[in-house]
Amino acid sequence: METAPTQAEIEEARARLDGVARVTPVYRSETLSKLVGRDIALKAENLQRTGSFKIRGAVNKIATLSGRERRAGVVAASAGNHGQAVAWAAREAGIKATVFMPQDAPMAKVEPTKNYGAKAELKGATFEDSLEAALAYADSSGATFVHPYEDPLVIAGQGTIGLELAEQVPDAGTVVIPVGGGGLSSGISLALRAVKPDVRIVGVQAGLDGWTIADGIFVKSIGERTGRILEETLDAMISVTDDEICQAIVLLLERAKLVVEGAGAVGVAALLSGKAGGEGQAVALLSGGNIDPTVLISVMRYGLTSAGRYLVVRTRLKDRPGELIKLLTLVARERANVISVEHHREGMDVPVSESEIELTLTMRDEHHCSVLLETLRSLGYQVERLR
Repeated sequence: METAPTQAEIEEARARLDGVARVTPVYRSETLSKLVGRDIALKAENLQRTGSFKIRGAVNKIATLSGRERRAGVVAASAGNHGQAVAWAAREAGIKATVFMPQDAPMAKVEPTKNYGAKAELKGATFEDSLEAALAYADSSGATFVHPYEDPLVIAGQGTIGLELAEQVPDAGTVVIPVGGGGLSSGISLALRAVKPDVRIVGVQAGLDGWTIADGIFVKSIGERTGRILEETLDAMISVTDDEICQAIVLLLERAKLVVEGAGAVGVAALLSGKAGGEGQAVALLSGGNIDPTVLISVMRYGLTSAGRYLVVRTRLKDRPGELIKLLTLVARERANVISVEHHREGMDVPVSESEIELTLTMRDEHHCSVLLETLRSLGYQVERLR
């Protein structure tokens, strides 16, 4: 393919990255293997410098700049991770960088970009808006535009992950890769097709119906260059929901002890949901770990609630001494832990002799929730489960 970097160019990128980008580890997950019913391994690119795979493409691109281009500096557009990578690579090369990001880009991605020495410009509501602003800046300033996915040198840099995977997991039958603009997936798939032509390669998208928690791969469409590559190299392209992504993030944090952002968790979500297909050992690429702490808190609450680890119930009590402690004693006897208790009297459609009580509890699992609810109802409480 004329639009694609060659295997030799991916090998050259690997040489440039030697000692700069980390050869990230691969972990086998016993928990995921049991849940999915096949051997599952995780390529932890969330442990890469700057917290994502993007450092590979940025370093490879910047390493090839001429003296004139280095003096003019670089500019990038990014949802966050690419911007951090360009900022870091530019700093290491001793050149200036400007990064355009959407106005609502997570602070977990904006602040590090600034800390690496780049000038961060928040422009527009979407990545496409930031891209337009960055291209205009490149035209007016003479800075070299470092495209997040349509540049062959960037694609080749990301492709070095494929070379590592082939060596680290030689028996892999399926490799599952996040797909946004397509730079990561096209680079890896090109490398794998060259050295492991029989491996099943699955791309995973998110946010096809609108906003998604996987902001790192939330683009309007795959790039033209990368799209042509993926048409030739992918075995399947699937999509996952935000619910599935949240469950994957929670599971990775709790059982694998790995902090992964939404885009980085889509491969695991695809495996857990059974959408990835294939047989034998599967490898999910955890592409990044730069999740905003406030988002992580919301995801954990949602995920734990979905798993029956949080329970919110509403009931009514006679408004007289001892009724609340009686209820809480029953809850304690069932080994549920009370997080909060709310009394509702004013403005409620309840008899004057009663008050409404809302309890937030931590539980072991969904079965534990069912047992508690059944016990309370058997003792005469009218219980409504809210979450």
